[in-house]
Amino acid sequence: MRTATYSIPMPLRFRGIERREGMLLQGPAGWAEFSPFLDYDDAESMPWLRAALDSARQPWPDPLRSHVPVNCTVPAVTPDVARGIVERSGCRTAKVKVAEPGQQLDDDRARVEAVREALGPHGHVRVDANGGWSLDEAERAVQVLDAAVGLEYVEQPCASVEDLAALRRRVDVLVAADESIRRADDPYRVRELGAADVAVLKVQPLGGVHACLHIAEQIELPVVVSSAVESSVGLAAGVALAAALPELPHACGLATTSLLRTDVVARPLVPVDGALPTGRAEVDPAALESCAADGPTSARWRERLARVSTLLEAGDA
Repeated sequence: MRTATYSIPMPLRFRGIERREGMLLQGPAGWAEFSPFLDYDDAESMPWLRAALDSARQPWPDPLRSHVPVNCTVPAVTPDVARGIVERSGCRTAKVKVAEPGQQLDDDRARVEAVREALGPHGHVRVDANGGWSLDEAERAVQVLDAAVGLEYVEQPCASVEDLAALRRRVDVLVAADESIRRADDPYRVRELGAADVAVLKVQPLGGVHACLHIAEQIELPVVVSSAVESSVGLAAGVALAAALPELPHACGLATTSLLRTDVVARPLVPVDGALPTGRAEVDPAALESCAADGPTSARWRERLARVSTLLEAGDA
């Protein structure tokens, strides 16, 4: 199987990083991506490799739609920067990062108000706290932000499933679960505890397109497909999942190429009229060369791939 390693700078700091790294794998079905974040250990990286192998070796499910509606993603930036991101995106839904360490609720409110102004009264504003609030903090923050702009939903406001369930009974805003699904030993616990109104599924952390389809069938919640800040190769797998879902009531969080300065394809997946097309992403040799990782970085990723492959083979034996 052919492999390549990329290292792409990011225009804005996001999820604590300023450069996105990963590997590309080419198999019989096409190109796939293996890009667990650097703070993930080998065991937590196993489903990411399983997802890459699934996409490289197997055709994706037949799509039920040719395009997938998407939201733009607004990092924890100033209101003026947030407004510009939304206006340039062409999307009618925006996901806004909140609960950033070192910032206050007033910062979050100013940011979402700028986003609402850019979207207009009919756009959808959702916020993502990445589990950064306590239960009481989440209750207050959701009430303040919803009163300010009217929230579509709040994503992972608290870290624990129990707190999500408790918050859901305290507020009128829909609660979406992300980390409580993709980083949980039991992704269905959110269903059992009544902890979420929406399930956020990410292809790589959950083991691939086919694995995510199975989760979507079993979890009994509306699904939003979101990215792990991948290149267009990884994003295409997310679009394939979203396109294969029987129902898609919400825009998906897959318009994240704006978080990268360049890409490994000639034509990155950029939304047009708030939607992304389905189909495989083909790696462009010139684009890949422009963002190829240097020798030490490439070696580190090859070693990581070898270690995770060994774990995966042992687990499947």
